[in-house]
Amino acid sequence: MIKIGYKASAEQFAPTKLLDFSVMAEQVGFDSVWVSDHFQPWKHTDGHAPFSMAWLGALGARTSRIVMGTSVLTPTFRYHPSIVAQAFGTLGAMFPERVILGIGTGEGLNEVPSTGMHWPEFKERFARMRESVTLMRKLWSEERVTFEGQYFKTEAATIYDRPEKMVPIYIAAAGAMVAKYAGRAGDGFICTSGKAPTLYTDTLIPNVAEGIGLSTRDQSGYDNMIEVKVSFDTDKQRALEDTRHWAALALSAEEKMSVEDPVEMERLADALPLERTAKRWIVSNDAEEHVEKIKYYYDLGFRHLVFHAPGPDQARFLKLYADHVMPRLRAQFG
Repeated sequence: MIKIGYKASAEQFAPTKLLDFSVMAEQVGFDSVWVSDHFQPWKHTDGHAPFSMAWLGALGARTSRIVMGTSVLTPTFRYHPSIVAQAFGTLGAMFPERVILGIGTGEGLNEVPSTGMHWPEFKERFARMRESVTLMRKLWSEERVTFEGQYFKTEAATIYDRPEKMVPIYIAAAGAMVAKYAGRAGDGFICTSGKAPTLYTDTLIPNVAEGIGLSTRDQSGYDNMIEVKVSFDTDKQRALEDTRHWAALALSAEEKMSVEDPVEMERLADALPLERTAKRWIVSNDAEEHVEKIKYYYDLGFRHLVFHAPGPDQARFLKLYADHVMPRLRAQFG
């Protein structure tokens, strides 16, 4: 059975407006809501970057059913893992079995401006993430935690407010090494759509599966989740034009990896032609075409489909998708 999620575009909308959209997502039938955790957004003009952990508390209070989480947060630079564990322990205690911590190795756009740090190589970023997962789970499961890691330390630390069950940790990956770790150590895996097919078939899916096979944890409920970039409207030209709002997604990893200023990111994105901004998205006014293209990811093994729409009228998207696409998805995939 599939789960259908809504990607709350924190970079695009003011926190209260984003909250209203996410409450509407529950009302029209979405199963989950996922918010990114940025210190700075992809663009400077009209950009937004709400504090995800505070925002999730407001979302939990306004809703009753949806599962909610970060896609993704970096628990290693701006935040000490013990603070993330405390925050998500509180959220998990307030909204039992409705909170998920989605994490990644981070981006310089978020971590460098907020700390003034030197952005380290991938090897260190990955090692910090692994250590943070170990520490956070200790804090959620043990009473007094004295931890002596390579990067993080605690002394007789206790998380006093935490849920009865540990908060699930989903791990985002874009390459083989982290994908294998996500399968071995995570409760779920996060990736995004619109990349080269071989990335999923040859790298991500097999390495997550190998990691699950190597895990000593109970992985029977493991969740393969993908953010599917969709632009759907009854007016196809409008659906195409909406992709301009997220042109930064069309930049290659090489083009944006070292960019730490949203003004520069915005400049690079604005220079892209419409044909390229639309490349990462399923763009159509045909609901059946959307289902057919989404089926590709379902056939790869993804059962948690989180839909990210680029346009400014998110209420329109939610209503149209709930009316035209979601019933077809549930009818075909369960």
